[in-house]
Amino acid sequence: MIAAGLQLREDGRLAARLARSAAVTGEGACLRTEEVSGWLRARVLANRYRVGEIPFAALEGWSFQPGSGDLSHRSGRFFRVAGLHVRTEQEHFPEWQQPIIDQPEIGILGFLVKEFDGVLHFLTQAKMEPGNPHLVQLAPTVQATRSNYTRVHQGAPVRFLEHFRQPRAGTVVTDVLQSEHGAWFLRKANQNVIVETTAEVPPHQDFRWLTLGQLGELLRRDNVVNMDARTVLGCAPVHSGSTALHSDAQVRSWFGRERSRHQVRTDLIPLARVAGWRRDAHAIEHEHGRYFRVKAYAVEASNREVPAWTQPLLEPVGQGVVAFLTRRLSGVPHLLARARVEGGFATTVELGPTVQCIPANYRHLPPGERPAFLDIVQSAELGQVRYEAVHSEEGGRFRHAESRYLVIDAEVDAPPGFFWVTPGQLTALAQHPHYVNVSARTLLAVVNSAGVQL
Repeated sequence: MIAAGLQLREDGRLAARLARSAAVTGEGACLRTEEVSGWLRARVLANRYRVGEIPFAALEGWSFQPGSGDLSHRSGRFFRVAGLHVRTEQEHFPEWQQPIIDQPEIGILGFLVKEFDGVLHFLTQAKMEPGNPHLVQLAPTVQATRSNYTRVHQGAPVRFLEHFRQPRAGTVVTDVLQSEHGAWFLRKANQNVIVETTAEVPPHQDFRWLTLGQLGELLRRDNVVNMDARTVLGCAPVHSGSTALHSDAQVRSWFGRERSRHQVRTDLIPLARVAGWRRDAHAIEHEHGRYFRVKAYAVEASNREVPAWTQPLLEPVGQGVVAFLTRRLSGVPHLLARARVEGGFATTVELGPTVQCIPANYRHLPPGERPAFLDIVQSAELGQVRYEAVHSEEGGRFRHAESRYLVIDAEVDAPPGFFWVTPGQLTALAQHPHYVNVSARTLLAVVNSAGVQL
């Protein structure tokens, strides 16, 4: 994945340099943290943005395919909405069918970092996505699918892409292939990259340099830092080794056993034949109104590579809850990770947070079939909550897909399928593909940037 001409940084100073950047809050070399909201508002006012729901028949270049009913683009690129049949050995949910976004392309999510006054700064982008609440959020320097950066849409080139693809001087801080939401994407992966440069970077009104600590401050605010930025920050090699309840070898051994004990079979099926789902002129939705809907939208964005387009977006039916339970074991902070099955994963399981769900989807079930620890998260007292913020998921495919992210103190034991790990151990696992899922990486980004103190 590493572009030719780049070197992989492996020196022992890296974690300390990132930690120093995380300690610099309030003001960086470019902007005060309190000025970021004003800058984002100014970018909204400086451009023309509009997102409106339309019927499927008004989609341009998209259509339901004869026979299968799959919703796809005439170019055969971007993505399609197909059907998925999942079979597992889970006790309460052994089998189901659902629509799924099939996007086999590998995209690039990349932060350019540079040292100013001895402190690493991250080049952030004010980026509009049609599914974002408030439309514009902080994104990584580059956020592009292969269809985007190869300009299938015949639009403008992706700014700063050359730092991540062409041979040039630079140091790779991290470069790892990571999954996206396995409940909504089929085996979707992106290259998560941080590249350090010493070259001059031309200024642009949509980009600003921020320290890791400033990003941590902004991660404490609702819907400011987008998912693509969070997943890359979750891969930053910030933490060095420390004492832990379980050795690194024990963590890897447990995770290997979890992967091998789960049997997950997934088969693509025609969208028109997905059981329990229905389609009308405006939506594809579950017969009981659960899980999510697929709708069509017309979009205008004057500063995007293409100024106007139409596309489908997936819209969850309610706000999600994503939480790590945390406790000190032998004086060291630990996080309770779960080996989580999702139908769209490339492997059987990935490490997720303690709780990751949309509670509305489980209200009709008896307590024993609801997600473990959800009751603890939902009833947590103020003194237990170390971190809480609402973040939206990937706004290029999901419409107002928000989750309440939390870190909560709880003196609980780890039942089967769960394991206590330190932030350092989770960070080490995040340097490998398909070990730590996207929701866990969001909360790891908060830890890495000192947005929460454990």
